[in-house]
Amino acid sequence: MKHRDASATVEARLRWRPAPLTYLLAIASAVALLGAVVAGSWQLVVFASPMLGVLASAPWQVSRTRIQVDGSGTQRCFENEEVTVTLAAFVDQGQALLRCKPVVIDGMTVTVEESSDSGTAPAGLRLTVSATRWGRYPIKVRVKALSPAGMALATATLPAGEVYVYPITDPQRMRLPRTELPERLGVHLTRRHGPGVEYADIRAYAPGDQLRTVNWPVSARRGRLYVTERLTNRSADVVVLVDTSQQAPGPASDALELSVRGAAQVVQSTLQAGDRTAVVCLGQSPRWLRPDIGRRQFYRIVDTVLDVGDEFIPTTGTLAPYAAVPLGAVIVAFTTLLDTQFALALIDLRKRGHVVVAVDVLRGSPFAGDLDPTMEKMWQLERISMYRDMSTVGVDIVPWAADTRLDQTMRLLPQHRRMIRVRR
Repeated sequence: MKHRDASATVEARLRWRPAPLTYLLAIASAVALLGAVVAGSWQLVVFASPMLGVLASAPWQVSRTRIQVDGSGTQRCFENEEVTVTLAAFVDQGQALLRCKPVVIDGMTVTVEESSDSGTAPAGLRLTVSATRWGRYPIKVRVKALSPAGMALATATLPAGEVYVYPITDPQRMRLPRTELPERLGVHLTRRHGPGVEYADIRAYAPGDQLRTVNWPVSARRGRLYVTERLTNRSADVVVLVDTSQQAPGPASDALELSVRGAAQVVQSTLQAGDRTAVVCLGQSPRWLRPDIGRRQFYRIVDTVLDVGDEFIPTTGTLAPYAAVPLGAVIVAFTTLLDTQFALALIDLRKRGHVVVAVDVLRGSPFAGDLDPTMEKMWQLERISMYRDMSTVGVDIVPWAADTRLDQTMRLLPQHRRMIRVRR
């Protein structure tokens, strides 16, 4: 997947400094003058005078110069996918010879495919970039400017665009918890009778039934009309809740990797099923995105989770806004369960009548070092007690183990939960 926005242009004013040629001329003229004084030779003074003239005129050769970098803007790709970034640097004011060089970025591989230095044309680069981990990567270029006489040099590091790298998710489908689905056609089989393909029951014909639903073999045997009822398929409203609160360094901070990948997998699965999907991020810079369907919604949701783009809606507070959560939506949360405010947000959603499922992405203890066996056992008992307390108020918690997939983890959800009937 590759997407390119409008090109971005960044300009900067240069601050000049002496170039290596200036230092060489200064050293050569100083040596010649020193030799003239020691040897008393006027020929060495004549030899050094042109170099001194060039050094004296060097400040007058430098003018106020402004350069611009025209980049590719914002590009999007998946992990390990290569994208091409083109950029060009040119002089907007003054005169200079330009040369561009990409800046090395941690986590991203940058390969120069084509490079051109400026003579009469702008200096350009064509780069191939790729990243092994999702995230937001700025593309920067170091521009070196040389004055026309070669006596002054200036360098500047300018941004030339950004690359948003999306995570690659597991293609396995998620199983949603049981709840009352809205009156909208979809792919989730329900126990209600209506349009569908799955057999439900046979009943006597009633005025208003369509003739195509008549079961003719049964009607012929019983001597009166009977119709076949079928189970209807409906779609769901799913809201992915992501805990973005600040975590302690160590395993709790590393759990953000699982939160992003899990959220992307749930969004991909629900959108492929035709369900309306939304996202709410609580913690640092709370934000949310309206529910929608389609492939474009997947990219909008991932942009919201990565805190990029401008289509999400910023909010305040520690609870999910009412406008962000449709009535009767299924809530799938990814959290370390270390922030009390996020736990209160889950309980609040349950009180509103939503089915709430929390995926615990914290594997082990949140401490970086090894714990004493007794302390580790106490930590495990505390987590089990918290699971029980949250389940008592209606919030089911499933731990995401290191050796299991997310779809396997979601199968651990209890099926005995009473279905919530929301007044619409």
